[in-house]
Formats: sequence, structure tokens, C-alpha cells
Amino acid sequence: MIETEFFNIFIAGWLCVALITFVLLFFRTAPYGRHMKSDGGPTINSSWGWVFMEVISLLLMILLFVAGNRPGNTVALVFLGMWVFHYSYRSFLFPLKRRGGNNRMPVVILLSAGFFNIINAYINGRYLFYISDLHMERWLLDIRFIAGFFLFGLGFTINVHSDKILVNLRKSKAKGYSIPYGGLYRWVSCPNYLGEIVEWAGWAIATWSLPGATFALWTMANLLPRSRSHHRWYKSLFDDYPEQRRALIPFLF
Repeated sequence: MIETEFFNIFIAGWLCVALITFVLLFFRTAPYGRHMKSDGGPTINSSWGWVFMEVISLLLMILLFVAGNRPGNTVALVFLGMWVFHYSYRSFLFPLKRRGGNNRMPVVILLSAGFFNIINAYINGRYLFYISDLHMERWLLDIRFIAGFFLFGLGFTINVHSDKILVNLRKSKAKGYSIPYGGLYRWVSCPNYLGEIVEWAGWAIATWSLPGATFALWTMANLLPRSRSHHRWYKSLFDDYPEQRRALIPFLF
């Protein structure tokens, strides 16, 4: 069996795991953040947990690029830059400014997220820097790359702006939670999750690849159920929670 055949079979199996995860998370909310439970097992400082589980993806993608067969290719460099841009923020800046930075995170969440990031970085990096034929510079002028790059940037901007609103909300309160307002919070409870989904949908289009699409689908499998849990949590906690808000998609869900 040649590598590309094995690679595609592996990704098909990984997509099946995403589907199972999607279904399970609609019945059991992942126990971290505001949904943390006392019986979640050993814990770690949540800020350090975020650093550890996100930096894995950053370092592994760089390693795959360096060890790959296209170290000087412009297209490969652009995709590496997009990945590094996102994961540098998620690994170092986001943990420092996120809400509840001194809270605890279950070790099992850290390990499962780290495992996901290893697989995800591997299949995307292996495809882009070893298998892909997207090595001609004209790909950067293709409408698929341009549209995907735009969505990637748009999603990142939405994500960061929404995170900033939450951070400022926490700073303005001595303790506890409050209803966030501003930006896309006007329409949805979790615009930060919406931004991340848009971002990785853009990545999938820009790379025009099965690994990229797999990452986008995994992102939705994780964040669609979690946004639903967040939305229900907000509504149960605040009697005056805005009725027009949806969980993730304005006017729909």
C-alpha cells in the first residue's frame, strides 16, 4: 500500500472519531472552564495547560516543515506562516489574557487536547510539506486560496475580538460572570467559537485538502456542542439574557 492510500484511510478513520465525538459532546459537556466538575480527576493550572496543549501543534508543524522536502517553497512558507500565526497566539498570548487564568484544568482534558493536536498537526503538515502538489506559486493567485486566506483572517479577527470582550468584562467585575455585549455577542453567545470555525473553514479552502477539511470538521464537532452548552448555561444563570441570541449561528442555532 502506497503512503497516500494509507494516509487517506487514516484520515477516514480520524473523521469517524470526529463524528463519534460530536455525538458524545451533545450528551456530555467536556468538563473544563465554566463546566468544570469536582470529580474530573487530577488538575493543572489552566493557563499552563493551554500553553502545553497548543504549543505541541506549533512545534510539530515547524518540525515537519524543516524535515520536509519543500523548505524553500513559497506556498509551503505561506501555509506554515498561517499556522504559526494562529498557534503562536493560542500558545502564548491567549493563555496570558484569557478569563479564569488561575483556574484549574483536568489533566485528562490536557492529554486529550494534546493528542488531538499531535494528530491534527501531523496530517496537515505531512500533507502540505510531503504529499501535496500545491507547490507552484500560482496557487497563491487561485481564487480558492484567496477566499480561504480571507476567511482565515476574518475568523481569527472575530475570535480575538470576542476574546477581548470577555477579558474586558472580567476585568470590570470583581468576581463571577456577567452577560457579554458588543461585537457578534449581539447575535450569538459564542462568537469566539464561530470565529474559530470560520478560520479553519478558510484553512480548508486555502489548502484545498482533505486534512484541512478534516480539521474544519473536527473544529465544528467540538465547538457546536460546546456552544450549545454555553448558551444553555447563560440562559439558566441570567433571567435577563437576550432572547434574540442564538448559540453559535445568528438567527439559526
